[in-house]
Amino acid sequence: MQVKGIGAWSADVYLLMAMRRADIWPAGDLALAVAAKELFGLEHRPSPDELERIAQQWRPVRAVAARMLWQFYLAKRAKS
Repeated sequence: MQVKGIGAWSADVYLLMAMRRADIWPAGDLALAVAAKELFGLEHRPSPDELERIAQQWRPVRAVAARMLWQFYLAKRAKS
């Protein structure tokens, strides 16, 4: 993250997608927050800290949960 423009989200997504790490959770991802709100019937979109707490139950395979939530997000928008 020492390279300008590369932050926590970029690093997490790189580790998840390119390096295929099993327990990576990009808590700052907007689509994951929107999907969690819709899927779990939350009143508000969870903050990155709240999303991190939600994802603790999926350790050590949070990357799988992230992919599933992204698919849920995309499928929901495809119907609209």
